[in-house]
Amino acid sequence: MSRPRLEPGASVQYAGRKWTIVGLEGSALGPRIWLAEDGGEGDLAVALAGLLGDASFEMADGPPRLRVPQTGLLSTVPEARQQMAFAMERHVREVETGSPTPGGAGPAKPQYDPASTTMEQREQAKSDELTARGWENVSRATVRRWRVRYRDGGVWGLLPKRCGSTRLERADARLVEALAGLLREEALRSRSRGWKKRMRCETRWRLCAKHGDGVVKVPPQSTFNKLLDDVGKSLGLGGTVAQRRARAARPAPPFKPTLALRPGELVMMDSSPLDALVVLDDGVVGRLELTTALDVTTRSLWGVMRPAGSKLTDVAVLLAQMMTPMTMRPGWPAALSMAASVVPHERLTALDERLGDAAARPVIMPETVVVDQGKVFISPSTRAACESLGISLQPVPPANGPAKGHVERGFGSVSAEFSQWLPGHTGSNVGERGSRVEQERLWNVSELQALWEEFLVHWHHRPRQGLRHPLMPKKALTPNQMWAALLPVTGYVPVPLSADDFVELLPVRWQAITDAGIRFDYRTYDDGCLNGHRGQDSGVRSKKGLWEVHYNPYDPIQVWVRLPEGFREVPWIHATSVALPFTHHVWEHICKAVERTGSYEEHEAELALALDAFLKRAARKDDLSATEKRVVAKSRAAGAVPVPAGAVDVLDVPAPSFGLAGVYAAPDTDDDTVPDEDDDAFDVPGDDAEAGPAADGSGLFTDTEGEDDQWLP
Repeated sequence: MSRPRLEPGASVQYAGRKWTIVGLEGSALGPRIWLAEDGGEGDLAVALAGLLGDASFEMADGPPRLRVPQTGLLSTVPEARQQMAFAMERHVREVETGSPTPGGAGPAKPQYDPASTTMEQREQAKSDELTARGWENVSRATVRRWRVRYRDGGVWGLLPKRCGSTRLERADARLVEALAGLLREEALRSRSRGWKKRMRCETRWRLCAKHGDGVVKVPPQSTFNKLLDDVGKSLGLGGTVAQRRARAARPAPPFKPTLALRPGELVMMDSSPLDALVVLDDGVVGRLELTTALDVTTRSLWGVMRPAGSKLTDVAVLLAQMMTPMTMRPGWPAALSMAASVVPHERLTALDERLGDAAARPVIMPETVVVDQGKVFISPSTRAACESLGISLQPVPPANGPAKGHVERGFGSVSAEFSQWLPGHTGSNVGERGSRVEQERLWNVSELQALWEEFLVHWHHRPRQGLRHPLMPKKALTPNQMWAALLPVTGYVPVPLSADDFVELLPVRWQAITDAGIRFDYRTYDDGCLNGHRGQDSGVRSKKGLWEVHYNPYDPIQVWVRLPEGFREVPWIHATSVALPFTHHVWEHICKAVERTGSYEEHEAELALALDAFLKRAARKDDLSATEKRVVAKSRAAGAVPVPAGAVDVLDVPAPSFGLAGVYAAPDTDDDTVPDEDDDAFDVPGDDAEAGPAADGSGLFTDTEGEDDQWLP
């Protein structure tokens, strides 16, 4: 309105109190104002800049401070209304100061001279002037309201606004409090919302218990429904159950972005069903479980798909994929190779020969892995595996999706860029699913796996909106571009894994070594390497002397036991009785099908014969029940991924990408489905002297000498 005139004797409002200026002082730090509180004791010295910049400062008996017009808000109304507001501002200035413009030249009009008239007289004079000009309904009270609105809101405050009271403001505060408490309680207990009629009854009961019968009236059902929605929106508890659950789990704002500056510094891991149906086997239709890992720095993605729930093996495979290059598959376009990408391929190949025929996908060593409270992610085996690789495992609080929002958003991107293009797309929920999805030409597991591996390479060539380099904030980068930009800063160190390293990543159980061998899950494993340790104590006091045994749930044909000399492979004693490889799913089904009677040895033999008959029937595809069809389909899908000649298969366990090969398979015989009794059931077809079992008897086929020589200085 006008520039404040600070002089001794002038009254000001500051910090919510009224002061009188008693002195002005100049100093090396700038001018200071000495203030004395009206009716108080003592003086206060305030820097002039601090006094004028304080929001509570204003002249007590003078006009309001100068206000800059709110151009942003004024641009939202028509120009005619803007001109009206500026005209009203000039009239208010004239009433307050005697001049329609700040610091106006010339004497004020007699009826608006502050020296000779009171504020009431100037307000009345302005009312008479505007009425004579044709303004309607401008009384002295109207001019007074203009002054108050201008003092509070500037020019924007002079514009008339239709902002009547809201439904929440009109409602009884006790009723609103009861509704808010009811909604918070249901959100805290994660209850289903139910019908609003029930909530109206609960609200009435709550009001009667607190205030008495009939003291607080509950509005009719229609009004109550609207009021309930308004209270829910004000508390952030409106929307669907999933939306309310997500908001309840979200931490209080403001939100700080997750900062990761190096590839592998922060990796998030999670599992979710794939939004597409697949044919497992014999026409059995089901959904796969997708377990993914996403690097926050580069937005790189790795993932495995299995027909059943996630296993620790999937975590092991994901860790392996992150640290191992993916070999180009036959038929892939050359544009997907690392040699054709922005990555400095030649320099990296000089450090790691495995990158020579690699696809364009980052190879990182994870430092910190963020997981949820899933059993597979927080198991002791997972923790031990991460510790052995120097990886920090950080579980998030239960039901807290926002704590790993990057990987959660990654599932949405996978659905938009991959799943929705597949036949049999189910949508994110049942409401989005088509009525004839099962009748479409669905992919089988091996075909879908091949598509998924190629999609993972395409993922790293697509720009990500949340991936921007600090020097190019307006340019969305691809994961490969970000990795290439960070390589000169962070460097690249190849991390080859040995056979024992990969066994460490498998699930672990603690078992005794008896005269019969190692027994668990109605299976007995025995071998000559256990001699000398039968009935002995392992020396691990916390496990009561039991021995550490690792197993592969997708191939339970053998286990690995940690002996003093290292890991040793121990086969199942009935391996030769089973014609085909099997998985943990098949064994659990057989255990349920056979009655548990008789001695342990007889029962195990019965299970082995039943398993053999089951697999033979599965091979002929006849006389199978619906349950048995699902079991054999899941069993075959777990290892049904074809690997092209010379390619690396990181999804098989053990994985040859680490120099590991040794997956159980029946040797070549006259009958390809039945192994000869004299043959070793654990031979690999086509093996020779250069690809034999490791010297330590682990059964994992390695070529460690050639690989170790690559990293010698």
